[in-house]
Amino acid sequence: MSGFGVSAVQFGAVPGDPGANRQRIAQAIRAEAAAGAKLIVLPELAVGGYHLDAARLRAAAEPAEGPTATLLRGLAAEQGVTLVCGFCEADGDRLFNSAMLVTPSGALALYRKLHLFDGEKEIFTPGDKGLVVAETPVGQIGLCVCYDLRFVEMARGLALLGADLLAVPTAWVGGFDKAPRDEGGFIGQARGAVVQANLNQLPMVCASQSGQRDDMRFLGASLVVDAWGACLAGPMEEDAEGAARAVLDLERIRAARRRSERVRPREDRRTDVYGLSVNGRSY
Repeated sequence: MSGFGVSAVQFGAVPGDPGANRQRIAQAIRAEAAAGAKLIVLPELAVGGYHLDAARLRAAAEPAEGPTATLLRGLAAEQGVTLVCGFCEADGDRLFNSAMLVTPSGALALYRKLHLFDGEKEIFTPGDKGLVVAETPVGQIGLCVCYDLRFVEMARGLALLGADLLAVPTAWVGGFDKAPRDEGGFIGQARGAVVQANLNQLPMVCASQSGQRDDMRFLGASLVVDAWGACLAGPMEEDAEGAARAVLDLERIRAARRRSERVRPREDRRTDVYGLSVNGRSY
């Protein structure tokens, strides 16, 4: 496969109502598959809603092999799509802010958010599975969640592990970036994704929550960026529900790693001066 459709689905998940949210997720997946998407990314904590009520999060939590995995496996096979969805994972007494990836064949990859944001630190356990890249029909997909993008080692590490693109479930909120949404509709987090996509030759499909839920105001701004740092779709408005849709091309993605015969960003790294250790291996 070369060119393929991608969708970054944006909506405001209902806090503490996984049943209603799974229905919304299923509707969105069918709609985006009908529109031609082969990769569909859903927001952070899309199943139980993004909030910081520990009791409600625990009540909505589920194991990796739980009802959401069952739902997504069925939809992935039915629609012939690869899916990425954020959820609250229960593993014994521990809660993780996790994302699962499911392919049409039923293969499941699990990522646990490494960098916990603000009040998440009081509820979730930091991720313990390292950086995750999964093989799919649309290429090698790296996973990260929201605040992870603040740490430039994440995208660079996933690129060095061989990711063709990065799927990013998010729930972008304001308060720490003081600059307002700019004339192009970009918030700081979205601009950061554009810059890192360019620097790492790594497309980004970022799917955010939107609107007002309880006391949380989400900024939306879901978008799709290519390996050259061009924004192909989005950023979406903060109250919008729907999807940012684009077409990516694996040949073009991989070609972007060499900008010219003399401009080869990955090969031009000075590993004699600096390096990066990813999942215990040095690059």
